[in-house]
Amino acid sequence: MASMLATTSPDMEPEDGRVVNQEAITKIREAWIFKQLSQRQSEFTNFSSINLLCCTWNVNAKKLDFDTPNLMSSWLFPPANGDVLPDIVAVGFQEIVDLNAVNVAVDSKAKQRSELWQEQIHKTLNTKTSYTLVSEVHLVGMLLCVYVKNTHIAKVSNVHSATVGVGVMGVMGNKGGVSVRMQFYDSSVCFVCSHFAAHRENVAGRNADFASILNKTSFEIGKEAVQEAVRAGSVSQWASGSSAVGLKDHDFVFWLGDLNYRIDETLSTDEVFVKSNNMEIETLRAHDQLNIERFNNNVFEGFEEGVLKFAPTYKYQPNTDLYECRPDKKLRAPAWCDRVLWHSQNPAHVQQKNYLRSELNISDHKPVMATFNTQVKNIIAAKRQEVYAEVMRTLDKFENQSLPKVDLNKIDVNFGELYYENKASESILVTNSGKVVAHFRLVPKLEDEGLCKDWISVSPTFGMLIPGESMTINFSINLDNKTAQQLNQGRESLDDIIILRLENGRDHYLTVSGTYARSCFGMSLRDLVVIGEPVRDLPLEPKARAEFEKKHPPASLSVPKELWRIVDAINEKGLHEKDLFLTPGFAAEVKQIRECLDTSSDFGLFHVHSMCEALVSFLSSLSEPLVPSSLFPTLEIDQQNIMPWSRRFLEELPPIHYNCFVYIISFLREVLLFSNSNGLTAQKLARVCSNCMIQSDGGGKNDRSRSMALIFLHFLTTNSI
Repeated sequence: MASMLATTSPDMEPEDGRVVNQEAITKIREAWIFKQLSQRQSEFTNFSSINLLCCTWNVNAKKLDFDTPNLMSSWLFPPANGDVLPDIVAVGFQEIVDLNAVNVAVDSKAKQRSELWQEQIHKTLNTKTSYTLVSEVHLVGMLLCVYVKNTHIAKVSNVHSATVGVGVMGVMGNKGGVSVRMQFYDSSVCFVCSHFAAHRENVAGRNADFASILNKTSFEIGKEAVQEAVRAGSVSQWASGSSAVGLKDHDFVFWLGDLNYRIDETLSTDEVFVKSNNMEIETLRAHDQLNIERFNNNVFEGFEEGVLKFAPTYKYQPNTDLYECRPDKKLRAPAWCDRVLWHSQNPAHVQQKNYLRSELNISDHKPVMATFNTQVKNIIAAKRQEVYAEVMRTLDKFENQSLPKVDLNKIDVNFGELYYENKASESILVTNSGKVVAHFRLVPKLEDEGLCKDWISVSPTFGMLIPGESMTINFSINLDNKTAQQLNQGRESLDDIIILRLENGRDHYLTVSGTYARSCFGMSLRDLVVIGEPVRDLPLEPKARAEFEKKHPPASLSVPKELWRIVDAINEKGLHEKDLFLTPGFAAEVKQIRECLDTSSDFGLFHVHSMCEALVSFLSSLSEPLVPSSLFPTLEIDQQNIMPWSRRFLEELPPIHYNCFVYIISFLREVLLFSNSNGLTAQKLARVCSNCMIQSDGGGKNDRSRSMALIFLHFLTTNSI
């Protein structure tokens, strides 16, 4: 959904028929002024040099001997820094607790463990000088603490934190990122501590974790703070009345953590062990996955990293300096999992002084630290006022001329064929072809509240152009499950008209359109069981669908063919695989599986975890949940009433839903026959059923969902079906 310029006063229509909103003009004018100031901020800004230390350590749920003082001194005060003490210290941890199911779901021990680590850091830092903890944030096993030397604490403001989980099913906190941002003098600084997906082959998963954390992290700092950040040249986007900033809307971003990138598999595990022990760093560095992915612009675009000159930091035998290669342990090729990268609006304002590792050895990871010299801003208010006056003189010269005029390179935005949960982007170039300043904004159609339909995003939604200046308006489409359901039911169409209003000028009408490639995801069970052909072939338009059904009479399937195919494929892949339905699949494979289902094409050599995730996603996407909310128990389920409730539940299920429910439960009971190898329990599968078979509609959600989970558990552990 596109965000539009907010105005409190109505549009006015003078006698000549032109629509004007003076409030909108004023806000757009201010945004343009802020842009000019940010581009010229070097003219009214002095810079001071500060030292900054970033530390990261995956402690593997181990604890230091907290009774022994200064154990962390060699990490927090690297000998390479001599007597120079950092002005800012950011310390990130991963796995401060075991990442088991209980800790991930409840986060029960993280607070207590984080307090122990904070106390140890505080004691160590304050042996040299006085530091204050500015902010700490934790999520399951991740912990980020930011300290500032007391001599600077008065210059710290607008401190905010955020957490993003990207673990199991894309939301749980076993993997993800925690962030802290602050204003330091007149510069904005952000720190991110993250833990990405594991396993040597899962490069795409790590790249996706980075993108998810980058896009989802947002700090609600307030409109005034955003505007001041723009005036200081710290925010790269124009002011739009927003009260939030993202990760890259900062002068500096320091990203640290267990990023889990490994040595590429072009080197065998044995070769990596040999080269690591022989300190053949240059050879290993050339095969480092993060270096390769950054070179190909697949991840951390715009970020920098120092040269790796130390030995790989993972995987060690705890309490030793030996890589883990004992025959009774999991064999993992050594790797630089633990990293520190940075992004700066002005690359010249950050210089890395050193990039090192510590030899603390309680964990299977070695700690890593990086020291930076950064240039922070001190704004001179009087000089900024001089630049402001000059900008205003330039603006006044153009505002005193005649009416505005803009040219658009096109008015039809056609996205072509669009797929389920895929994003697509197009753009229009707006050029001021007149002799005066042109203010424009996107406005709703008559009787509409929004600028456009929910599946369209537009940015920017307003702007100001001086003569000859151009601006790109970007359109993006995201066909989420809600939109797909509406398209399948004929309640939505991929077309819209967006109005571009030129203040004191004429309106321009932009058409946005596309064609939906129908997917079985987002459809209903009753529709799917009567479609014998690939769902992609079924037209969306009612007349075309009627003609199609004349040539292809309705099928009479007990369960949708898509459900049968994917269950059959999981059976073939093997039910013995560890953590079925709990370990996420590969996003690219899930997308390909969905395409195979939609087109009735053969499955490729997909991982069984990807097949399981596709099954859960398919059931979750149904326009009518497999278990209607009307069948949820209305009282608490216990051992005395579970049998009659279960019988009643089966009796009242609609026939198609009954067939599918029995089919899935029977399949999951078969999965449980392999519990010794796949590690699954009936309780775990009952939770999976709750996540994908029901959609609560409000009141008593948790209690009723728990009751349904007990019923699922009953069917999984008894012969009630």
